[in-house]
Amino acid sequence: MINITIPTPDVTIEKQISPELSNIYGFTDFHLIPRDKGGIFMFYNKSKELLFVGKARKLRPRIKKHFEDSVSPMKPHRDEVTTIEVCIIEEPVDREIYETYIVNKLRAKHNVDKVFFK
Repeated sequence: MINITIPTPDVTIEKQISPELSNIYGFTDFHLIPRDKGGIFMFYNKSKELLFVGKARKLRPRIKKHFEDSVSPMKPHRDEVTTIEVCIIEEPVDREIYETYIVNKLRAKHNVDKVFFK
């Protein structure tokens, strides 16, 4: 049997109330997320519920796209996101496994692909 554990986040950024600096939906610390590293990311609401899990070859541009893109599954729920956690995972196969595992283990609210529960 394979034993998978959810990785500890390498970066966590929180939404700011009335940020004074340049921001995207209240997040001012996007510079802390690596631009050229691969990994998984998790969006949480203020109740610490997992809203969405995703993976990316390049984390920062992919996460920003969820807040700017008109076709993101998070589009109607962007205002709910208060915390973003990022885990750096370079291996593509490992990213795929972790994403699927976390979506199903923590029952991500807005993921529609890779869901084995109903």
